[in-house]
Amino acid sequence: MEIKTQDYLICYDPATATVSFIGSLRLSGPAEYAPIVQLLGKVADKEPAKITLNLQHLEFLNSSGINMLSKFIIEVRKKSRLQMAVQGSQRIAWQSKSLKNLQRLMPALQLELI
Repeated sequence: MEIKTQDYLICYDPATATVSFIGSLRLSGPAEYAPIVQLLGKVADKEPAKITLNLQHLEFLNSSGINMLSKFIIEVRKKSRLQMAVQGSQRIAWQSKSLKNLQRLMPALQLELI
């Protein structure tokens, strides 16, 4: 599964249950984020033991994108068998601030800022 545009690439690796985000997500609102929500939903429906979101190469994520990720984390939290990990980068300013908020939504979430 992959979504590729001029500005970003989102790809899913089923061997590791990792969804990687690369580039900049500046989409306007839920309608434009719908394909990404569908991809994440399909990953969660497979119910792997652990889902990893690799955001280390995501240079920018607007408020609509943060909202989309937050809603996904809440959906995963409802599926008590699923574990969640988020990998981010300390060199990208928005990540150290915003990704910590995801842990508030799901305290069991493993956050790695590399």
